[in-house]
Amino acid sequence: MRVVVTGGAGFIGGSLVHALVGGGAEVTILDDLSTGSMDNIHPAAAFRCMDITDDASRAVIEAARPEVIVHLAAQVSVAASVADPDHDWTVNVGGTRAVAEAAVSAGARCVLLASSAAVYGEPVELPLTEGSHTDPAVPYGHSKLEAERVLDEVLRPAGVDFACLRFANVYGPRQRAGGEGGVVAEFASRMASGTTPVIFGTGAQTRDFIFVADVVGACVAAAEYEGVLAGPGPGGPAYNVSTGRATSVSMLAEGLRVAMRYAGEIGREPARDGDVAASVLSPEKAAETFGWRAAVDLQHGLGVTAAWFSRSR
Repeated sequence: MRVVVTGGAGFIGGSLVHALVGGGAEVTILDDLSTGSMDNIHPAAAFRCMDITDDASRAVIEAARPEVIVHLAAQVSVAASVADPDHDWTVNVGGTRAVAEAAVSAGARCVLLASSAAVYGEPVELPLTEGSHTDPAVPYGHSKLEAERVLDEVLRPAGVDFACLRFANVYGPRQRAGGEGGVVAEFASRMASGTTPVIFGTGAQTRDFIFVADVVGACVAAAEYEGVLAGPGPGGPAYNVSTGRATSVSMLAEGLRVAMRYAGEIGREPARDGDVAASVLSPEKAAETFGWRAAVDLQHGLGVTAAWFSRSR
């Protein structure tokens, strides 16, 4: 199988490329290294340092003749999307349009988009299903929802199959703390360096935390699926990539404290604008369609993540 992975030098992309190459795929990576790292690139993959909004990216994708494109490249920082929503829109919407149009001209069979639980906004029901109401609370969520619509607009008339994989809160080794990093990376980085981690709000807010290896498994399963992903049904081409289990931020912090052997304090700050009170996503549609379920227990995943951050400090 020939696969193009945009953002293939990133946290999720690097792990995905390793899995694809290990399974015998011929992989081409497009990444501008704005947040990715050369350390994440598999030596057997072809690599082009390139922005997906660059006009030249189309020719690179066409030359790779991909059967499948996994589009991970994105502006993923919520804070950055609030500070500069125009840039967020250019990368996440304009970049997705460029990739979709290149997929059509390259004769790709399928495009997988890394979307986000942020498209739902504040839930009106739990667990969230692909048919749940979407009302993003931040520009990042708006751009991801529009990216989903762009795929439908460009690919469906061309007969190219596609799926919008709505990732829950992804965590694991090699994730960057800071701007685009999740709370697990932020906590683990601070605990490893002896800096006080901070919980914003009460800590009772819940999230659906999913280990990066499970996300990779979902991408591979969808890429190898021989049926139609963009078919009818609730949410159409949308698929939650999640565990279906809610964990409070306070419980997460305590679990990571044990895994990191951190004996310090955990700070508290007021809640941040745009943070939802509760979020958990049903993974049933992905299980029923392409046979994928998350397999990594949270405490095991935190242990693996903690070990990586401890070695990397």
